Amino acid sequence: MGFLGRLFGESTKEEKTMTKLNIGIILGSTRQGRVSPQVGEWVKGIADKRGDANYEIVDIADFNLPFLGTTDGSEPGIAQWNTKLAELDGFVFIVQEYNHSITGALKNALDFAREAWNNKAAGIVSYGSTGGARAAEHLRGILGELKVADVRTHPTLSLFTDFENGSVFKPAELHLTNVNAMLDEVNQWSGALKTIR
Repeated sequence: MGFLGRLFGESTKEEKTMTKLNIGIILGSTRQGRVSPQVGEWVKGIADKRGDANYEIVDIADFNLPFLGTTDGSEPGIAQWNTKLAELDGFVFIVQEYNHSITGALKNALDFAREAWNNKAAGIVSYGSTGGARAAEHLRGILGELKVADVRTHPTLSLFTDFENGSVFKPAELHLTNVNAMLDEVNQWSGALKTIR
């Protein structure tokens, strides 16, 4: 920043980008044929148009996490997972419902970190036959234990109306309002919580 910029409080585009919050859109499924990447990219597309934070897709499948308690914890993916989470100020979880809960892969990934989750905010976008509501409620309890503040606004997607043949994501326009409201809350809360970390 030049002298006049410092004097009048102006900042460059690079400096503004550096001060933006980093929000991770976490894909909560690792199975073959999953649709969470489609939902995650849709949320990211909406988020990127806002220009209010740095959004990125974080795919737990990329970290090759073992099952918790079955190894000595030396696998590189564990450290990489914790490093990635530590870089983020907040989260949006893409959650699918399995037997009234979240996936085993997501629970495992949640358990492989502790401090990296603390004092951050999260939103939830869920899908399933009932919009993934039961999985989202289960996730809220887990996030509370990890000191993650989950926001109230919760976009829910139906397998019957927002997907074709259960595999092609075609969301209704009405969800845009809820996604943006959720992102507003995630950004506000993430910014506030950053001051106590």
